[in-house]
Amino acid sequence: MKFMIMLQGTQSEYDAMDGNASAEAPAWTKDDLKAMFGFMQKLNEDLAASGELIEGQGLTAPSEAGVVTGEKDGRPLVSRDGYGVGQEVLVGYWLLECESFDRATQIAARVHSCPVPEGAVSHPVIVRPVQEEPPVAQ
Repeated sequence: MKFMIMLQGTQSEYDAMDGNASAEAPAWTKDDLKAMFGFMQKLNEDLAASGELIEGQGLTAPSEAGVVTGEKDGRPLVSRDGYGVGQEVLVGYWLLECESFDRATQIAARVHSCPVPEGAVSHPVIVRPVQEEPPVAQ
């Protein structure tokens, strides 16, 4: 079965990783970043070695996102004002092929144990099965 494991975060956390603390997020040091990236690299290597990793990516900051909506006449309207700058948004994901939901949650638990600076928010790690076949209308 395929599963998507998703991480959420905020713009303030991206700013904190650049060394800019806020009330919501403490500043990260170079050692903090090194520990986090080392953890993620080892996780990805282990998932690749087990044959479970299909793909995994971190996403850029919400301030770099764009949004496409529709105008009243139906034409697309593109905004580069950032998406979700003041809220939690998807910041990274893994697409996995796992034997079961239990196995996917084991991996998610490992993701959740990623080192972060003291005082940093620990967001939930979301596990969702991928619907591999469209539902059949009855």
